[in-house]
Formats: sequence, structure tokens, C-alpha cells
Amino acid sequence: MTTTDLSEGSARLVLLNGVTLLHPEDAVFEAMLEGWTRQQRGGRRLQAKTISDRLRVVRQFNDFAGAHPWNWSAAAMDEWTTHLIAELHRAESTIRGYQTAVRQFCDYITSPHYQWPQECERRFGTHPVQICHEWNTAAHLVDYEGKAGRRPMTREEIQLLLDYADDQVDRAIRLGRKGALATYRDATVFKVIYGWGLRCTEASKLDLNDWYRNPKAPELGRFGSLHVRYGKRSKGSAPRRRTVLSVMPWAVEAVDDYVTNIRPRYRARSGAALWPTERGGRLQSREIEDRFAEYREALGLDSDLVPHCLRHSHVTHQIEDGADPAFVQRQVGHRYASTTALYTGVSGDFMNTMMRKVLDKALHREQ
Repeated sequence: MTTTDLSEGSARLVLLNGVTLLHPEDAVFEAMLEGWTRQQRGGRRLQAKTISDRLRVVRQFNDFAGAHPWNWSAAAMDEWTTHLIAELHRAESTIRGYQTAVRQFCDYITSPHYQWPQECERRFGTHPVQICHEWNTAAHLVDYEGKAGRRPMTREEIQLLLDYADDQVDRAIRLGRKGALATYRDATVFKVIYGWGLRCTEASKLDLNDWYRNPKAPELGRFGSLHVRYGKRSKGSAPRRRTVLSVMPWAVEAVDDYVTNIRPRYRARSGAALWPTERGGRLQSREIEDRFAEYREALGLDSDLVPHCLRHSHVTHQIEDGADPAFVQRQVGHRYASTTALYTGVSGDFMNTMMRKVLDKALHREQ
């Protein structure tokens, strides 16, 4: 077999034949990581950050095990998991992610396709094995593994938040503070996240030209629909795009006012960004989260609430207001209805109303 016939990440493409290695164990381990990087980048088209995060986890496990991959064992995985839970107090989703990274690395180095088993047998008299099994790793059984305290905000909480954000704008203007434009911008950001059910990153990367007229809703002007270009990506794929139709007229009014009266006041060159900064950059998701946390603490709201809860609230309130679940699913960009259901936390009043309707139908049938 010539080198042209080898797959990206094969041992023979990473290790030089005929070269004596000064520290063969360390050199082969580094070559495995390099080969895995090539395999993920070339064959699977994964993002650089995804690859670097997985490499970091594998290095951490290797250090914990005190052995190289061809000497790893399932017992070492058991001990590492216990360490992550009992000493580092990692979340279940984090532990599962770590185990997945090690499992995928083991899949790579144990595959005859990449020739690492043969290479290890020749050099060390042993070969790597898969150490992650169903019985010693955490299963991914649910779509949402975030904190249990994360929930949709109630209508009262949202109204409280938005009113407070508007009050901060009025206060900054009244006191002549420099941050008046930023507080106005951020108040509008919260309204857009809730009004269109966006993620923080989706909102931060919006451009002015992402708004479009909708012929079915001429009364909304140029803000009848929103084209989201940076939706949540799947591993190895580009960001998913979607069009979100405007369903909250009051939010449209807020955006229209911001675009007409506030955004042009940013003197620095802002380009196409919908949310420019005073230095001409683009508002980042971390800045949105920080502003939300500031207002949340000032209002004494639950510390588990984050901007993403506004997206949960959008889903919940649309369902409560009678929107078709399939429509809501497409609006927020969920592939599966089960994911949308996890976002939904309908109120007691809504549940009681539905119960009454079901009972009335049942009683009518019995008569």
C-alpha cells in the first residue's frame, strides 16, 4: 500500500518510517493526537474549537491515567469518572462530553483502518482497546441537560425585566450619562430575543439587512420577518439558517424605533451590525449575558435565569396563546418536536383551561 492509498490520519502518514524516536511513547502519543486532528479536520470537517476541546480532554485523561493509550483500561475510566463527580463536581452533561471525547479517540486508535494497533504492537508489544462501554459511561437520554432551575420566565417576570431595562434608559438620559445609547440598545436586544425566540449568539450576530418585509403582514413594514444566519450548528456543519416570522407587533415597534432613532447615533463605523458598540465593533453574547445578570440581580430574580430563558418563554407563551406547536418548532429552529416540548413550561392557568376543555368534551360524549 502506497502513502497515496492511506486515509487521512493514518499512522504511516504521521510517523516517519526508519526514524529512531528519542522518547517513543510520548512521540507516538503525540502522533496519535496529530493523526486524530487530521482525521477530524479533513474527513469530518469539524470546527477547530471542537477538535481542540477534544484534544484537551484526551490529554487530561492521559495524565490522570498515568499511562499511554495502548495501556489504558476501563478501570481507569471508572476512576476518572469518580474523580470528575466526587472531586471536581462536574455536571452530568460535562462528564458525558468528556467520556464521548475519549470514546471517539479510542474508536480512532483501535480502528485497523488507521493502522495504530499494528504500530503499537510493533513498537510496544501491545495495542490500544476501547475503554468506554455502555456499563461505565453516562448515557445521553434526554435532549436538555441544563440546570433544573433553568425555566421559562413568567409573563410578569419578563414585563418586570423589560420595564426595568426601559427605566435604565430613561435614567441614563435624565442624568446625561454616556451609556444611554448602550442601555437603549440592550433593552431592545432583550425584546428581540424574547419576541423572536432567539439564542444569544443568534441575536448578537444579526445585521441590519436581516429584516425583510412579509407580504402577508404589510402592517409590520420592513420587520415582517427575520433571517437568522447563525443558528445552532450541528457538528461538522455550517450554522443553520432559518427565517423567523414576526408575531409580536409590540416587539416590531421597539425594533423600528431603535433602528430609526438610536442606531444612527453610533458615530463610530458600525458596518452592517444591528447592535454596534461605541468603538465600532459588534455586541457579543457575553455582553448580553452580563447586562441580563446585572438587571436580574437588581430585580432580585432567580439566579438561574439567563437570557436563554427568554427563548424558553417565547416558546411557552406562543403555545399558551394558541400557536400551532409545529409552527413554533420551525420558528425557533428545532429539528424535533420533542426538543420544543422540553422548552415549554405552560402555566397552571393554561393547563386548567385545557383540562376544562377535555372534560367538557368527554362529558358531552357521555350524554
